[in-house]
Amino acid sequence: MSALPKASHGPLAKFAGTTKGRAKFSVKVAAAAPLPAVDRLLAGATEVDITPPPGMPKAGYSSNAQDGRGFRTRLRARVLHLRSGRSSIAIVQCDLLGGSSVLQFLVADAIAARTDIPLAGLMIGATHTHAGPGQFSGTDFYNRFASNRSGFDPAWTQFLVERISGAVIEAYESRGLAQLAVGSTEVWGLTRNRSLDPHVQNETVPDKRTEPQRKFAAINPLLHLIRVDATPDDGPTTPLGTAIVFSVHGTGISQHAPEYNADLWAYLVNEVRNRIAAERGVSGVVGAMEGTHADMAPALRPGRAGHVEAQRLGRAIGGEAADLYERLGDELTGDVELAAGFREIDMAGGASIDGIRLPDRPAVGAALVAGAKENLTPVIHHFPPFKAGMPKTFGTDNHHGVKWVLGSRWLQPAILPLRTFPRLLPTQFLRIGHAAILGLPFEVTVESGRRIASAIERATPDSGIDQLIVSSVANEYCGYVVTAEEYGRQYYEGGHTLYGPRTQEFLAAHAARLAGEVLAADEPVLDVGAERRWDLKVHRYLAAPTGTGIGRVALTAPRYFDATGDEDGYWEFRWRDVAPGDLHWHEPMVRVEQRELIADVDDSAGDTAGEWSPAVHHDRLVDDQGCDLEVTGQGQDAIGWVYSARWFDPAFRVGRQHRFVILANAAGTEITSAAFD
Repeated sequence: MSALPKASHGPLAKFAGTTKGRAKFSVKVAAAAPLPAVDRLLAGATEVDITPPPGMPKAGYSSNAQDGRGFRTRLRARVLHLRSGRSSIAIVQCDLLGGSSVLQFLVADAIAARTDIPLAGLMIGATHTHAGPGQFSGTDFYNRFASNRSGFDPAWTQFLVERISGAVIEAYESRGLAQLAVGSTEVWGLTRNRSLDPHVQNETVPDKRTEPQRKFAAINPLLHLIRVDATPDDGPTTPLGTAIVFSVHGTGISQHAPEYNADLWAYLVNEVRNRIAAERGVSGVVGAMEGTHADMAPALRPGRAGHVEAQRLGRAIGGEAADLYERLGDELTGDVELAAGFREIDMAGGASIDGIRLPDRPAVGAALVAGAKENLTPVIHHFPPFKAGMPKTFGTDNHHGVKWVLGSRWLQPAILPLRTFPRLLPTQFLRIGHAAILGLPFEVTVESGRRIASAIERATPDSGIDQLIVSSVANEYCGYVVTAEEYGRQYYEGGHTLYGPRTQEFLAAHAARLAGEVLAADEPVLDVGAERRWDLKVHRYLAAPTGTGIGRVALTAPRYFDATGDEDGYWEFRWRDVAPGDLHWHEPMVRVEQRELIADVDDSAGDTAGEWSPAVHHDRLVDDQGCDLEVTGQGQDAIGWVYSARWFDPAFRVGRQHRFVILANAAGTEITSAAFD
């Protein structure tokens, strides 16, 4: 991988050791230099691991979440870089709850001297897994309330900036001639509308796809896929990068699971990657991010949240994506028009556009406290005003209408100062051939997404764009956006729409205006301040190196645990090691090896064993880079830290033995478990 930008050069560097107080930092925004035209598509792609050590608060379930103890499926950031005409863009797809203004602006600053990718062309998208760390948001509100503990962690955020910027630089430096195709397919039966009551209030014309009374039809079924192949001079194209956009919450795995994981997105991406590799020998980089998912939940079997269900749904969605990938092979072209635009909407004083005015003061609704339908807050969700579907019936003549403002419109400001909320709302528009991606910082409901896309289409009738993709939680996290009809029912999604019932109209108008400007311009459109500033309350959670070494030692022989209805069977091995901060959790840690037992035909000498080699199961290596090995910290004993490695869905075969290998990583020596079969 290309050398990372030095941490000492970033604006977060001086806060790396800060454990409390406030981090006040800024970055100057440079205007993008005009680029020379290129007449053929250039592309590059890469991925990096962003898995942290145990101890980070997980974001997505608020106070119902818990600190991560290790990982089951790794967290990654995937970069797809495209250059054509006078435009250069990079789509970063992260296994995180959402994007972050801190990440977007600091990564753009870090790559400025080594790439031609401007801020307007840099998109930080996300899978919205609810099992990745938080504490990197650009607002105090979501650094406080998205996770089970509060505070902005400069060290963790700096780690993300370094990893992501290094990946963008590598994708840029490795780019070459390429061809691209964009397409979509419909995926049915694997997602459901978790907020059906508000959805059916929408004034839409029913048809067989959007008929609101049908629970499994009230979804966004569209899966979008960008396929990019490298085009060598002397042979057929080869897979380079794949970006998938789909609408489903990253909530297939219980909020009680202690490990970091990418939820069903890990299984989705792995299925696509494995299917491409099986067909073409290599897979390239495969990534994914959210569509309009705010009211979209995975169609779990009742009471079955967990990795078994996440795998079932993820692989099924991935299978549909892989089929689409193959069909797009006939549509690949190197003649791709690119364009980019980015604007931050300043909410100070109450922003307005086309006569649509939003309140200066955002407000948290009581329905937010009760939680979303598939993860309700115990007890409290039964009682008004927290109970879903209990809108306010008096005192509604204000910007927040029927919302029960938590603590009242008079007391909430005393608890939640205005400066803690999202006040700059990012909006991004990227053209990619006959398709376009609109990146918004909100979780967007299905109908909100349709209306926003329709507003763009009406404003740009001759654009040549026939596939308009709305992507949620891009470049920052700012809560939800619902339609006015959905807002009127005050479910979780409406209670979490901070700027009131006209938010969707407001965003649609801004999106249409930005799209029109981008499509009419010859260079990137950038509308931000000259200097971006943050002032965030700090708390460090990222485990720091201790420098205290102890001898690694196996503690137990591998032990098998039987499968249950909700979990695969697994082998577990435990060992003692250095503290979590002294290991590199974003690097390989564990693999499984196998050897054949060779029977003695006359039984004179007993069975002998062959050489150990990397284990293969389902045609894939058994290591912690896939979905079947979990590594977690079990706490400290009197000597050091205890860790466990678990191999789920293990292979069984008479005449073969296996063993765990704990890789050297940063500790310096490998250790192996006893053999098991």
